[in-house]
Amino acid sequence: MANFKVSILFSTLLIMVLQLLFSPSEADIKGGYWYSESGLAVSDINASYFTHLFCAFADLDPNTNQVTISSTNAAQFSTFTQTVRANNPSVTTLLSIGGGGGGATLAAEFANMASQADSRKSFIDSSIQQARENNFDGLDLDWEYPSSDTDRSNLALLLREWRAAVDQESTTSGNTALILSAAVAGSDQISSLDYYPGTDITENLDFVNVMAYDLFTSDGYPTSTQPPAPWNNPQGQFSVDQGITTWIGLGVPASKLNVGLPFYGYKWQLADPNNHGLFAPATQGLGAVAYKDIVSAGAEVVFDSSFVTNYCFKGTDWFGYDDTESTSTKVVDARERGLLGYFAWHIGQDSNWALSEAAFNA
Repeated sequence: MANFKVSILFSTLLIMVLQLLFSPSEADIKGGYWYSESGLAVSDINASYFTHLFCAFADLDPNTNQVTISSTNAAQFSTFTQTVRANNPSVTTLLSIGGGGGGATLAAEFANMASQADSRKSFIDSSIQQARENNFDGLDLDWEYPSSDTDRSNLALLLREWRAAVDQESTTSGNTALILSAAVAGSDQISSLDYYPGTDITENLDFVNVMAYDLFTSDGYPTSTQPPAPWNNPQGQFSVDQGITTWIGLGVPASKLNVGLPFYGYKWQLADPNNHGLFAPATQGLGAVAYKDIVSAGAEVVFDSSFVTNYCFKGTDWFGYDDTESTSTKVVDARERGLLGYFAWHIGQDSNWALSEAAFNA
């Protein structure tokens, strides 16, 4: 009987050890942005594929420097958390502020807001209020992009003051402190990473979403096909891995970084349909295309393991993008580098949740 009990105890301990070794950490982030203009209803989000969902975007009022939610989005944003938790009760939700749609004008408005103590306070206080009133677990800053030494200094002040205010609000209210994150440029190819305050980001944000895509677009490189977001780049400097390395060099630990997965690609028109590999001559670039639309084109798919990218072609149509192979490989590579996790931009472009499932299972 004693030997039997020892055997049972050993088996139980072994199972516990194996679970610790091979089960995903509760801290791992499997994130996705839902974009209000994507056409995907919040009720149609399959939240089971995500630990974190970002609701995009709240606005910055340039006159008051307050965070606002447009009347068009008010109903969806106010019920976002409740709706996605019907499918996944444990999912964490964050309200994302800003985005790239406003271009240089919105970037200037963020820079102006961050330049003065009173305008930073208006932004911070209103952001906390919006998060609490709309039942979000956190806030996500998407300033695209700080572009000067002054911006870097002011962003550092904003992050310090934001963290202090969030902690104070938590102490006063008794609520769990709001999560703070930021979406940041993924490479110097996109925007200079020197204008981010690495130390202050590390000390004041819970994690950082590295937008490691749009490195080589059909708009920027119209005369030859490209891998839009390669993990590696055997022929040049810029890649996802290079961007991650730069961020770590800024003092942000890998354990606070989430790598961005693009749920879209870019289209080129081939000069010769028989010459259809990477860097094939093209007559023009035809812009960004959602993953679901690339899939529906019914083109022949190729996975390039050297760059970690997919492409497909049909006649003179050529698409560079991430399919399930490159998406899964990137997630594995991110884990091997010790990153916290990943996020997708944006989930409304997925095709029957194929990329979301591939990333989740990787």
